Amino acid sequence: MDQLFEDIVETIHESLLVLDSDLKVILANRSFYDSFKVKPEETVGRLIYDLGNKQWDIPKLRELLETILPEKTSFDKYEVEHDFATIGRCVMLLNARQIEQAIGKERIILLAIEDITARKEIETLLKDSEERYRRLFETADDGILLLEKHELKIRHANPAITATLGYANEDCIGKDLRDIGVSDDIGTVNEIMQTLNEHGILYFKDFPIQNKTGQVVDTDIYMVDRASLVQCNIRDITKRKQMEISLLESEESYRLLTENSLTGIYIHVGGLLKFVNTRFAEILGYAPEEMVGHQYWDFVHPEDREMVKNISLSRARGETAPPEYEFRHQSKDGETVWVHNLASIIQYQRQAANMGNLTQINDRKQAENEKRILEAQLQQAQKLESVGTLAGGIAHDFNNILSSVIGYTELALDDVEKGTHLEDNLQEVYTAGKRARDLVKQILTFARQTEEEVKPIQVDLITKEVLKFIRSSLPTTIEIKQNIESDSLIMGNSTQVHQILMNLCTNAAHAMKDDIGVLEISLGDVQIGTGFPSTPVNLKKGDYIKLSVSDTGTGISPSVIGKIFDPYFTTKKVGEGTGMGLSLVQGIVESHGGKITVDSKLGKGTTFSIYLPVTKKRDFSRPYEQSDLPTGTERILFVDDELPITKLGSEILERLGYQVTTRTSSVEALELFRQKTNDFDLVITDMTMPNITGDKLAVELMKIRRDIPVILCTGYSKKFSDENAGEIGIKAFAYKPIVKADLAKTIRKVLDEAKGSAHA
Repeated sequence: MDQLFEDIVETIHESLLVLDSDLKVILANRSFYDSFKVKPEETVGRLIYDLGNKQWDIPKLRELLETILPEKTSFDKYEVEHDFATIGRCVMLLNARQIEQAIGKERIILLAIEDITARKEIETLLKDSEERYRRLFETADDGILLLEKHELKIRHANPAITATLGYANEDCIGKDLRDIGVSDDIGTVNEIMQTLNEHGILYFKDFPIQNKTGQVVDTDIYMVDRASLVQCNIRDITKRKQMEISLLESEESYRLLTENSLTGIYIHVGGLLKFVNTRFAEILGYAPEEMVGHQYWDFVHPEDREMVKNISLSRARGETAPPEYEFRHQSKDGETVWVHNLASIIQYQRQAANMGNLTQINDRKQAENEKRILEAQLQQAQKLESVGTLAGGIAHDFNNILSSVIGYTELALDDVEKGTHLEDNLQEVYTAGKRARDLVKQILTFARQTEEEVKPIQVDLITKEVLKFIRSSLPTTIEIKQNIESDSLIMGNSTQVHQILMNLCTNAAHAMKDDIGVLEISLGDVQIGTGFPSTPVNLKKGDYIKLSVSDTGTGISPSVIGKIFDPYFTTKKVGEGTGMGLSLVQGIVESHGGKITVDSKLGKGTTFSIYLPVTKKRDFSRPYEQSDLPTGTERILFVDDELPITKLGSEILERLGYQVTTRTSSVEALELFRQKTNDFDLVITDMTMPNITGDKLAVELMKIRRDIPVILCTGYSKKFSDENAGEIGIKAFAYKPIVKADLAKTIRKVLDEAKGSAHA
């Protein structure tokens, strides 16, 4: 490629890829490597969909390159959203051009990629912010005008203006403040703007305005600089003034009003309480005489005291102060009391005094707090749902790997000499493969795809297995002691019990500072009943296994030990813990009919004790054994996009006597079937295939030959069920990871049923 062209590409700020006609990368600039955290050797020469281990196999990108672009030759602002393992969620704006090189006349594609993730987030935040402001604007009790800055002409008016001044929105647009009854005393445009530029806010207290009918309305006017506009709040204070006048005119009338008020009322001068009504005293648990003569701030919650004091004193000095605000009082018995305060300055005994009307809002605050908690829980639930979806996708790929591990181990065990050390090693591999298979089932359960399998399990075997694993992962300075004295069985899920032990052992190791200490695991039988000294709360009488995990670490503080089983609670640093470990452990234990307790002393260590009910049922997990399996000589087409799986499937089926043809492409398999329609007695296809999925391939095959039986292989399918399979003619499922015995029986059953139908 021309060096000048390469130099130009390298100077472009956006991420840029140059593709040949086969969609292979022939050039990428530094911005692309930096933005997507990939290396040149992982990029140039590869098909774009294969970049980063197929992370770029994005359906919308395929649509652009393979459908839209060939027709239009260019495309601008094509938005794509995708999750990358290297950089996470990314929203990209794609611009594509097909151009013809000067040399060779070969066509190439320029693909410019702009990361607009941050911009999209800002747009969303701005939209939300604007919507919230609009709702506040429309529903505010104050009349609000939005004024253009330079001439202070009215651009918008909210509905409350109509109630205050009688002017509708359309009456106000484009008008000056003086056109809606505001007097010249408010000042010139220059004077107003100068004050706003210096202080950001302008306040006119007790300012008369003539409404549309000519009546004078007493108002407080606030003007605030809002970037491109000036916000002008007009509050009708007629009722408040009338109340103040009435109070000043008749002390008796005032007393009757305040004493029968449903709100708390106080008056203080410079902080010294001169009057409190009965309701205010009741709210705080005092008698009125216990409050009058004391500093008002003494009854305010210590954390809000300075704020309330500053607001009150600023108002007394005639400075700008919020007329309404919320804060906390402290009652006589030390309880926190939330209040909403409507405050003003009045003349009391010939002095300027702060008067407040207080409404207790504890119930509302509690409701708001509960709402915040519920919103946080909802957000966590949504995160967990996303993790569940991701887990299901991982499980699919892992099942393919396990199919090879378990399948080839089975084949090796068939061939190996019995009683040898090699056979023992292979049995260990086979056992580990089954454990991994169970772990995948656990992942799928988390993804809400399968039900938990509960059966009799032997806890001592799982404990020993965990100890082997944990020993290799812990520093040698941590001593591991074990005291396993029970081989009793429980009804449960072995993977979940494995998860309990791993979690508790990992937490114990984390608690031992400098990686020095003793980790001890004990397992024994106990009989819980009358007289058992440490029976956990609500644990039924009977035979139990007691599993204890102890450490000599730092211990748990008494202030947090009651919270350690709460969801999302963690004492670890950000990024080191989710706060879900012990919550999940408790959930698993209780789902098994047991209980978990904790005993800890600071500086001495911690012991977690788990009680699980013993079962009399027996279940023996046997190692792999050869057995007589159903065989056949029929012809089978085996389709899977993973080459190791097709090789494994072919070898298993050929050992069972079948004639096997394999394909790693569903497109190639369909074409082969068209050419040799009658050469196959059965088709086995993976569900998750590129281009044509397994279920769609089955439909196409049966269009060509209606009686062809199809077995669908799947390890994870969120949208496919037995009912769906029956509707399109699928005869059976073969679940991954593939196990030879299960596959042999399924194939024989399907082929025999097909022969029976043919003869019927």
